[in-house]
Amino acid sequence: MSLARTVAIFSSFTFISRILGFVRDILSASILGAGIVADCFFVALKLPNFFRRLFAEGAFSASFIPVFTATLTTGGREEALSFAETAFSSLIVVLLVLVAVMEIFAPGVIYVLAGGFSDDEAKFQLAVMLTRITFPFLLFISLVSLLGGILNALGKFSETAGTPIILNLCMISALMFFSDQLETPAHSLALAVTVAGLIQLIWLYLACRRVGYKIRLVLPRMTPKVKEMLIIMMPAALGAGVIQINLMLDMIIASHLPDGSISFLFYADRLNQLPIGVIGVALGTVLLPLLARNIAEGDETQVSYNQNRAIELGLFLTIPAAVAFMIVPYQLIHVLFERGAFSADDSWQTAYALAAYAVGLPAYVLAKIFSPGYFARKDTRTPVKYAMVALVVNMTLNLILMQYFAHVGLAMATAISAWVNVAMLSGGLVRRGHFTFETVVLRRLSKYLLASAVMGGIVWLTSGQIAPMFDGPLTQKILGLIILMVAGIGSYLVMTFVTGAVDLRELKAFLRRKKA
Repeated sequence: MSLARTVAIFSSFTFISRILGFVRDILSASILGAGIVADCFFVALKLPNFFRRLFAEGAFSASFIPVFTATLTTGGREEALSFAETAFSSLIVVLLVLVAVMEIFAPGVIYVLAGGFSDDEAKFQLAVMLTRITFPFLLFISLVSLLGGILNALGKFSETAGTPIILNLCMISALMFFSDQLETPAHSLALAVTVAGLIQLIWLYLACRRVGYKIRLVLPRMTPKVKEMLIIMMPAALGAGVIQINLMLDMIIASHLPDGSISFLFYADRLNQLPIGVIGVALGTVLLPLLARNIAEGDETQVSYNQNRAIELGLFLTIPAAVAFMIVPYQLIHVLFERGAFSADDSWQTAYALAAYAVGLPAYVLAKIFSPGYFARKDTRTPVKYAMVALVVNMTLNLILMQYFAHVGLAMATAISAWVNVAMLSGGLVRRGHFTFETVVLRRLSKYLLASAVMGGIVWLTSGQIAPMFDGPLTQKILGLIILMVAGIGSYLVMTFVTGAVDLRELKAFLRRKKA
């Protein structure tokens, strides 16, 4: 199956999940609003996600998948299964200890990571309680990441891509049916997060069994393969830690800004994450096992080919999305979130943050494409150095820009540092001879930019013509948003064909192609 078709399958499930995520966020905005309760829940949700991305989806995936793929290629199924079982059992032990420690020391963690909450005792205690409810999610979702790594290495992406759907369905159910059953709606949401993690674990465990990988609990052992994985994992954990610390520092700073700042950034980032999740995460997830297999087979030509095709596909979709977010951010936020406890001022503040985040949208996706070029070669050290530089850039800009733009300054700093990181990642691969930009990619990039600029102008003009629709009832607002989307998508597609950025015959051949 070609890269594009594999990404399309993964993206389809991710898109369904993101749509459900928007339903969840719309309900959250309506019920929680952008005040104290919402801020506390989003802090509680960020903490297990911090460790998940640090150890599970970040360092663990970057180290487990290349070793598992190489073991499967050279040693066969039984050796790969034995390695997976040992890694699974070892991960459980580490996670149980970590969850127990976090449950005990939750107040201290909240004091460090959201120090601004300590001025309000009720707000601080609510954040602590919600964190204790959500943190077991880390145990389940980390094991989910390992099982997903097995399936991805085997070319089974749909089961893994479907797991976020479970989380969104659980949270939607909590908001719709149980929001008034506990002390606050945030309590119901926090409990739904942990329950969803358990269901996801059961889902992927059964998926692994269906493909012949029944993972048993065994005595954790320091086998040569586990040792190799840990050697790769340590710098990867440091690199992921730098990135996640970067995000946490943003939250720490935002906790000292006016109430609602964390929520403004959260809702803006949720919308910005739609193309990142549907495109960037899909490309990164599919590329890592694919490149690891190419490298294990000694096919460097195919490695460069696959990355160039991923860049074409990623930028084709993300550049116009970034332009749209910068041109009509308020209309998007206004229609999606402004109801119930979410006010008009909340919409404007969130829209400003979305426009700032959008500047870095292509960079976030490109990072997902270039990082596998290092991880597939078991090089997790180099991305650490680049991440640390990006962290320094981000924090420096945070402290400067927040003085003038408050929470929007934090989003601007994040976007700029993302481009710095991508410049270093791509430059490092080029200098080592592991990647070469094809001329056709650079040529198409210029055409994508031209088509997106024309699209942006048409969307801007259209939004001015239909502005009164966004002051009407909800059905009229939705119709107005649909008109903007049709105008944007239609004009962009027309321009890509006019400029020759996309050729129908070449597109059909590309979707069917398996090799360069």
